Amino acid sequence: MSAAEQITNWAEEIEKYSAVDWERLPEIYLYMDQVLTYMNKQLCLFERNDSTSLLTSSMINNYVKDGVLPRPEQKKYSREHLALLMVICMLKQVLSIQDISFLLKALLNDASKDEMYGRFSEAHTAALKEVCDRVRSTADAGDAELTRLAIELSIEAAARRTAAERILSELSEADKSKNAKQEKGKSEKKEK
Repeated sequence: MSAAEQITNWAEEIEKYSAVDWERLPEIYLYMDQVLTYMNKQLCLFERNDSTSLLTSSMINNYVKDGVLPRPEQKKYSREHLALLMVICMLKQVLSIQDISFLLKALLNDASKDEMYGRFSEAHTAALKEVCDRVRSTADAGDAELTRLAIELSIEAAARRTAAERILSELSEADKSKNAKQEKGKSEKKEK
């Protein structure tokens, strides 16, 4: 099978993909090995190749340690954990864990976990469809056109990452400033 055919097949598979609906995420609590099995099945299309994995137990433990993911209850992970892991795994390709943590906290201030996950899933599906359309329309044009598309997508990804990082940096600084003012106001009240 040629590279163009493999790329077309991949684009068709990705285009069919949509994140599992909130209601279809497992309701029962899962242990770490079950979480990894479940998540790796969900994420396999996004891995560079068969020898890479987007999620390991060490990663999950680090997300919990860093406060990006809530602590499991008695070493068991809930539907909320799975939804957050899906978001983290998709975003960590682009953003730092610190930025993801801030973004998740900000999003969850405005929406419940299931609403946030639903919005993420819709945006993710729309972005994948747009990219897959471009890949499929270019795949038959030859290697030179595929190379051109790869550089275009890379440049667009870098530009979007830079914009996202700047936005999150400014929002984070504004949040810190707001919190500092609130703390100052509280300490002034205590002094009176």
